[in-house]
Amino acid sequence: MANSSIKIVTIGGGSSYTPEFVEGLINRYDEIPVRELWLVDVEEGKEKLEIVGNLARRMVDKANLPIDIHLTFNRQEALKDADFVTTQMRVGQLDARIKDERIPLKYGMIGQETNGAGGLFKALRTIPVMLDIANEITVLCPNAWLINFTNPAGMVTEAVLKNSPHKKVVGVCNVPINMKMTIAHLLEIPLDKLEIIFAGLNHMSYGLDVIIDGESRLDHVLTLLADPKKQPTMQNITPLPWETSFIRGLQLIPSPYHRYYYKTSTILHKQLTEFNKGITRAEVVKRLEEDLFNLYKNPDLNIKPPQLEKRGGAYYSDVACNLISSIYNDKGDIQTLNVENNGAISNLPNDTVVEVNCVVTKNGPTPLAVGSLPYTINGLVQQIKSFELVAIEAAVTGSYEQALLALCLNPLVTDDQTAKFILDDMLEAHRDYLPQFFNEK
Repeated sequence: MANSSIKIVTIGGGSSYTPEFVEGLINRYDEIPVRELWLVDVEEGKEKLEIVGNLARRMVDKANLPIDIHLTFNRQEALKDADFVTTQMRVGQLDARIKDERIPLKYGMIGQETNGAGGLFKALRTIPVMLDIANEITVLCPNAWLINFTNPAGMVTEAVLKNSPHKKVVGVCNVPINMKMTIAHLLEIPLDKLEIIFAGLNHMSYGLDVIIDGESRLDHVLTLLADPKKQPTMQNITPLPWETSFIRGLQLIPSPYHRYYYKTSTILHKQLTEFNKGITRAEVVKRLEEDLFNLYKNPDLNIKPPQLEKRGGAYYSDVACNLISSIYNDKGDIQTLNVENNGAISNLPNDTVVEVNCVVTKNGPTPLAVGSLPYTINGLVQQIKSFELVAIEAAVTGSYEQALLALCLNPLVTDDQTAKFILDDMLEAHRDYLPQFFNEK
């Protein structure tokens, strides 16, 4: 990119993750000469935006860098002439996530923010807002890259690519980098010596192979992962160990999110036990966030506090900063991203979004072909893709029938009548954020 003074806009700028993003930009200033960082949020997030913005300014001052931090509720003002736009928003804030987790559990189904009924409703609230943002980008900064962290990242990215004229859109996720870091640690090698071939969908991708110095080390890694103490997980997912024989039989590396599909009853039992005590992960996160923002308020704090890594999204911002740097500097390196398939996975449609390794240049990411997914995982991946496609249709059209069908297609929802109860309850609970379902006839 010819521009030597970059403008970045972060929508959802009051997020607790923003200090990690700011740290990433500071650490890469030689590669990414940012002059303006605009943090955008909604009026309801005013206090958080001001707290995070002040911390960001202290961090930039400490680094003695000429980055101007702007705080605004005016998205259009922020977007004008931006080079990169990152999205990390939560429509309805954490209270909406609490409902996403509590309501399905009330009906005996898993409650989780990106999987099952909770994932559907996060998508239904988020996709219309993302389409508005993408349409504004088309007018105000048509050359900008839209880098979406907002979950469910694959579904949101696909909705934008299919329903907006803006095509410079990439979804990012921290799961592949977390898995890679865990496996590099297990192998006691530097991260840059390790290559993992990832393929699948967001929160549904597998490690197909592990390459070190040009040779496959998958068998060795699977042997290590068969030890329950060495299996990768995430802060936001119960670290239930895989059955050793299952890992050996699968011959692939599952992601931590696969526990929801291969350990459904165990996770549901644990969630219901906690739910009956009045606890969900969302409420834990809300307390963590309150503690973080109390830390962020400290006028003497001018670094990203280590406590941030207790949130489930650690390293998201590193992934985004790496992507921005690779596009800006035309690096041609390999990153795992959510992009249009274009033949990378031969048994999924070309126009669907997949999570695969990509070569990243100034023209953006180009997915690397992996051929067809093994039959051992293809069925589950296809089912989740069907769910995603119907969910996007429901989000865009406000169709009650499509929303119910999406729920019934999801493996974590096991009964159509119960699905209808969940749907009705959640539509009412999130009514303020779902205008497409409540247009007066």
